[in-house]
Amino acid sequence: MSNLDVTSSPAVKADDPFLSDVLTGLALPQKQLPSKYFYDEEGSQLFDQICDLEEYYPTRTEMKIMQDNLADIVRHVGPEALLIEYGSGSSLKTRILLQHLENLAGYVPIDISRDYLYACAAQLRKDFPDIDVHPLHADYSAALTLPEIERHVARRVVYFPGSTIGNFTPEEAITFLKRVSTLGDQGGGLLIGVDLKKDKAILEAAYNDAHGITAAFNLNLLKRINAALGADFDLSQFRHHALYNAEAGRIEMHLVSEASQIVSIGGKQFSFDAEETIHTENSYKYTLAEFAAIGKEAGLRVRRVWTDANCLFSVQFLTVE
Repeated sequence: MSNLDVTSSPAVKADDPFLSDVLTGLALPQKQLPSKYFYDEEGSQLFDQICDLEEYYPTRTEMKIMQDNLADIVRHVGPEALLIEYGSGSSLKTRILLQHLENLAGYVPIDISRDYLYACAAQLRKDFPDIDVHPLHADYSAALTLPEIERHVARRVVYFPGSTIGNFTPEEAITFLKRVSTLGDQGGGLLIGVDLKKDKAILEAAYNDAHGITAAFNLNLLKRINAALGADFDLSQFRHHALYNAEAGRIEMHLVSEASQIVSIGGKQFSFDAEETIHTENSYKYTLAEFAAIGKEAGLRVRRVWTDANCLFSVQFLTVE
C-alpha cells in the first residue's frame, strides 16, 4: 500500500476523521466501517423507510409503548425539563413527548447528518412554535457542548430512543452512558429505548427485509464513501447480509464481497477476497437484568421500565445513582 495521497481526492483533507476512520477500519483483519456514517441525508431517509417496514418491529413497538404509558413517562420526565435527544433523525417519536411535556424548557436534537437535522428542526419550529428548538450538529458519541438555554431548566433529560444503544459493545455502552450521566447534574435522567432478546427468526427478519430497504441502507455507506472520499467501490459487487450472533447477543450487519477485487481510497488500496465481509454494524439485544447491570456500571439506576405485551422492546428511565 502506498502512503496517503490526497491529490487523487482534492476535496478530502488528510486529517478528515471520516477518511481516517474508513482507512483504519478497512485495514483491520476483519474489515469494519463505523455505523455512525450511515446517516448522511440519503441514509437518514432510508432509515426512516426501514422504520415503516412490517418486519422492523422496534419502531412501531416503541411507539405503542410510549402511547400506552405516556402519562407515566411524562411524570418521570417532569416539568420545565430540557429534552436532549441523541441521534434525533426525523424526531418522529419525540413529537409524542413534545405534545405533552409540561412547560418544556427547550428541545435539543443532536444528529450527525447536518442538512437533515436542520430541515427537521425547521419543521418542528413550525409545528411547535411555543417550544425553543436548538439543533446541535455533532457526533453524540464524543463530548458535547450544549447551547445556551434562555428558559429556566429544572432538569436535563437525555432522550435516546430506538435501539441505538445496541450499536455500542457493552463496554462502549458503559463508557457512553457514563458521559450521558454527566448531564444529570441537575437531577436529570435518561429516557432510553432498549431492544430485548427474542427469537432469532424475528431478529433476522427485521434486518433482512423483503423489500431490500435495509440492503440499500447498508450499501449507501459505500456510496457515501465513493462520493465523499473519492473511493471506487463497485456497489454491484457487494451484497447485504445480517445475522444474529447468539453467543455475543447481537445482530451483525455485513457487506459481502461478491468477487476478488481491489478498492482504492485516498491513495490506498484494499484487496477483498470473494465472500470476505465488511462489518458495518452491531445491534446488541439485552435482557432487562443485563441492561440494568450495564447502567449500574455507568453510575445509573433504572427507575422505571415499560414494555409491550410480548416483551419485544423496552423503554426505560434511568437516573444518576
